[in-house]
Amino acid sequence: MTNSNQTTARKPGVPAEQKPVPLALTARISTLASNQSTILIGVMVLLVVVFSVLEPKFFSALTASNILTDWGSVVLIAVGQTFVVISGGIDLSVGAVIGLSGVVSAWTMANVLKVDQTVSGSDASGPLLIGTLVSVGVGLLVGLTNAFLINKLRIVPFIATLSTMGAALGLSVIISSGQPIGSANNFDLIAAMDPKVNPLSWALIVVIVVVTIAGLFLHKARFGLYTYAIGSNTFAARGAGINVERHLTLVYALSGALAGLAGMYVYLRLGAGSPSSGTGRELDAIAAVVIGGASLMGGIGRIWGTVLGALILFTVQSGLIMVGVAPDWKKVVVAILIAAAVAAQTLQSKNGRK
Repeated sequence: MTNSNQTTARKPGVPAEQKPVPLALTARISTLASNQSTILIGVMVLLVVVFSVLEPKFFSALTASNILTDWGSVVLIAVGQTFVVISGGIDLSVGAVIGLSGVVSAWTMANVLKVDQTVSGSDASGPLLIGTLVSVGVGLLVGLTNAFLINKLRIVPFIATLSTMGAALGLSVIISSGQPIGSANNFDLIAAMDPKVNPLSWALIVVIVVVTIAGLFLHKARFGLYTYAIGSNTFAARGAGINVERHLTLVYALSGALAGLAGMYVYLRLGAGSPSSGTGRELDAIAAVVIGGASLMGGIGRIWGTVLGALILFTVQSGLIMVGVAPDWKKVVVAILIAAAVAAQTLQSKNGRK
């Protein structure tokens, strides 16, 4: 007789029974693979590898410094745009605000503070601080104007911010007579950006600090909770006791102020305030926000995603230029990235409903 306690012999060629993968581990891997930040980091790494293979000089500290320098101004307006988009709106004026705030700040330093070539190093800190406050103030004023048009006159955000974009562009041309104010030849305020902590300048470090604080406000503070609530369902937000008009005023004011700060950043980089310095930057900001996973329908988005989205955007642009693609293709690439990101969101939402 066969002992029932003995293990039944396994037939040759029949695989042994495999232990099932724990459900918790499977779920964790699935969540990690579908996580927006993980995907963006993977895309970023892939881009760096591809462009480094095509052009070995791409993988260098100089390239990283150039990418981060371009990233600095756009990530500021993209972070402001993130708050606006999550709240269910859009801000098309941020690019024009960069130009206007830079021009007004440059005019103030040239004609009111009488800054000349003798100002450098630590002596530039005073004029630099005043110029920054003026620049942020200009952006704040435009942001409040946007909020007034949207909340009081009931103009949809797209039209309201399109109007202020045109007004800001016109004012910057009028103030500057269509010419840059100041230059590296008669202003030495750029010295205030030194010394550099490679590949970061002091101005870029300030940008990173501002972006970090904005991220904490969005994800850890009541301000962010209200922003998500309004973007998800405005009527429900009102029912919960949220003052929607007041909060949207703060959101658009924040977007304008960050655009003004970006205007000062661009001024420091160029050594002059130019009315065209922010032209097209609103498209870059929207691209960064959408690539980062925010929904243009509102209620969805993260600062970390926007930061990575902006990095991916400028990595692609810099990489294409270094491999020999004409700079004129920049806007085409940005448009394709926006379309691809929106298409990916649409597919993801459809799969989620199945």
